[in-house]
Amino acid sequence: MAAKLMILPSKDSSKIRLLKLPEDYQDQEVYRAATGAIGRVEDNLPGYEWEDLMEELEDMGFEEVSFLLGPEV
Repeated sequence: MAAKLMILPSKDSSKIRLLKLPEDYQDQEVYRAATGAIGRVEDNLPGYEWEDLMEELEDMGFEEVSFLLGPEV
């Protein structure tokens, strides 16, 4: 089965992230799980960095995937 992926968008193109989703999450649960993780990190670490958020997401089974962002069209 192909891996399911999710984009974490940002107005700043250097902050866009691509994540491989954990297999044990249903499609409708993934968005809620990711937004919950972001909210927890924002509440506990007001000046958080991407690494802080990724640590929380990795604990939940998400994996960061490298990608190449193409030019705007």
